[in-house]
Amino acid sequence: MNTDLKHPSEMRGILAWIERSGNRLPDPVFIFFYCIAAVVIISVVLAAIGVSAIHPTQVDDLGNAVRINAESLLSAGNIRRLLVEMPETFAGFHPLGYVLVVMLGAGVAERTGLFASAMSGAVARAPRILLTPAVALIGMVGNLAADAAYVVLIPLAGVVFSAAGRHPIAGIAAAFAGVSGGFSANLLPGQLDALLFGITEAAAESILPSWDANIAGNAYFIIGMTFAFLPVIWFVTDKIIEPRLPPISAVNAENHTSQNIKEPGAPLLPEEVRGLKRAGLACLAIIFFWVSLCVIPGTPLIDEYANPEARLNPLFQSLVAGFFILFLISGWAYGSASGSVTSHRDVVRMMSESMSDLSYYLVLAFAAAHFVAMFNWSNLGLIFAIKGAAILQGSRLPDSLLLAFIILFGASINLFIGSASAKWALLAPVLVPMLMLLGLSPEMSTAAYRVGDGATNIITPLMPYFPLILVFCQRWQQDFGLGSLAATMLPYSLLLLLSGIFITVVWVIFGIPLGPGAPVEFTL
Repeated sequence: MNTDLKHPSEMRGILAWIERSGNRLPDPVFIFFYCIAAVVIISVVLAAIGVSAIHPTQVDDLGNAVRINAESLLSAGNIRRLLVEMPETFAGFHPLGYVLVVMLGAGVAERTGLFASAMSGAVARAPRILLTPAVALIGMVGNLAADAAYVVLIPLAGVVFSAAGRHPIAGIAAAFAGVSGGFSANLLPGQLDALLFGITEAAAESILPSWDANIAGNAYFIIGMTFAFLPVIWFVTDKIIEPRLPPISAVNAENHTSQNIKEPGAPLLPEEVRGLKRAGLACLAIIFFWVSLCVIPGTPLIDEYANPEARLNPLFQSLVAGFFILFLISGWAYGSASGSVTSHRDVVRMMSESMSDLSYYLVLAFAAAHFVAMFNWSNLGLIFAIKGAAILQGSRLPDSLLLAFIILFGASINLFIGSASAKWALLAPVLVPMLMLLGLSPEMSTAAYRVGDGATNIITPLMPYFPLILVFCQRWQQDFGLGSLAATMLPYSLLLLLSGIFITVVWVIFGIPLGPGAPVEFTL
């Protein structure tokens, strides 16, 4: 079987330029280090020439507006701060704790086989007429399973499509569009929400130090994205992509199906079905427990003495712990029933392995934490946000149009930098405060970023799983190249981007809450 990837020189046009340009970029970790060096130089220059801005809300003891001055990062105080507070800067990076806690539970759910069995069972039982939307929906929801959605669902979709008499590459494309193009769409908040809102919180605190992240702050929006993206993927797959795919040879299809239907296309084993039932009961028990904490005497998760708009804050802030417990207990319940967990030691091992998978993220978080912290120390983010907000306010652009431009900007950057957290850590320190000054909430800026971040995942060869998806396609059609995959996914990308912009505009125009306690508008 030929699974060799096409050489970059075989690409032509814009895809070749994207691939060449992206391959020249350093690792995201070093991008942050280079950005730190650039911030240091800029801070020295701007501090020397006296760049400053008037803070829009802060006043001194005499009632005068506070002037924010650019601070040199090479000053004695900032050098001391960098070296003395380095452990605190790293450990205090908001996304770090959120992601580690959620992944402790998600790692158990993934390694026991819960995520894989749930996705396999759902796809295998989908009626033929609903096969495409079922694959797309499970792909979007499967993002809760992180890498499992890529390595389990996408090849499985090809097998299931072939078994149903449909083109297997159309199934792979639909699954890839759901998992990666709909990366931010979902029916539940998950680890991505924890990661992004941790970065948002760090950026928002430059304007409002008391602002706290709520990982359900985009819950309604991502549900809306799910139901907006679903018909798009369905239409593109059935009406645009599948009719134009060359037929698969009968011998290749028969051999591939017979070799792969058992992994993971075979019917679920009795112990797997039993595990799914127990996991479902465990999920219901955890949800009931969390609801009870909001209604029992004393209501631990409701602050009855706070202002009405802040009473639910403890509930929102508990959701990180909630998802950790939900994934942990449901994964353990599945594993004990299916046989993948024989004792508590297996659970501890799985939690440990999930932490080892985050080793690269820890290195990235170290670099990102210092970039964000030093950017804040220099006051450059706040000054740029104040001045940028004044320029945008003078331009009188409608909020919806402004957010559309931000979405397009994020989609463009996504062609070169694949990491969602890396891009948001670079953009958030300016975008979040700037939009807050323009009256848009941190949740709204995060939602707009998410739309742009997902749409172009599926057309850039720099996306980490892009070569793997190509290999899945080449198992069915040996001459299916990098350009073939990019061209296949391009209609998905364009229509997902347009539908994402449309839903963002609708959300802003009608002022629909983005999540519980998360309005579109923001008032200082």
